[in-house]
Amino acid sequence: MAAPQDVHVRICNQEIVKFDLEVKALIQDIRDCSGPLSALTELNTKVKEKFQQLRHRIQESEKQLLLQEVENHKKQMLSNQTSWRKANLTCKIAIDNLEKAELLQGGDLLRQRKTTKESLAQTSSSITESLMGISRMMAQQVQQSEEAMQSLVTSSRTILDANEEFKSMSGTIQLGRKLITKYNRRELTDKLLIFLALALFLATVLYIVKKRLFPFL
Repeated sequence: MAAPQDVHVRICNQEIVKFDLEVKALIQDIRDCSGPLSALTELNTKVKEKFQQLRHRIQESEKQLLLQEVENHKKQMLSNQTSWRKANLTCKIAIDNLEKAELLQGGDLLRQRKTTKESLAQTSSSITESLMGISRMMAQQVQQSEEAMQSLVTSSRTILDANEEFKSMSGTIQLGRKLITKYNRRELTDKLLIFLALALFLATVLYIVKKRLFPFL
């Protein structure tokens, strides 16, 4: 049965993949967007929300992965300490038994004791090499964990940079909308002035024609 922490990490990873795909889909929608500006603004708002959710899940995943790695290293260290104690206990028991046998059987065991000590020394050396191998393996695991953490931090920074870029794009779009609105108002004012000038001109022409053709009126 999987630990709750492992299940939570898997769920975080699944949500990270989901939000990443949704962001890519929204970016594609922005590329395909042909207007109006309100539609583009709505798409950018959705992208910002997805980026916030994605950044939150990445940060949560970073914490969970780090806790999981630390817990694994603790378990490995406790296992090594237990093996170390057992090895020392076994060695001491063997030495005590040899000393007792030597006292009982006399000098013939001196050579055997020497040989046995050499064997125990070799066994101890083998155990030491094994522990060193485990230590190197743990160091590699720690290094891999650090590299994974660095990769996640880099990804988080990239997402933050993209979010800032979208904020800048949103400001530019808002400015463009204001300029277009101002231009439309200016254009409407110009048309109204032209219409009034034309009406005044026509009225003047009609007045002159009236005076020339119908002076008695």
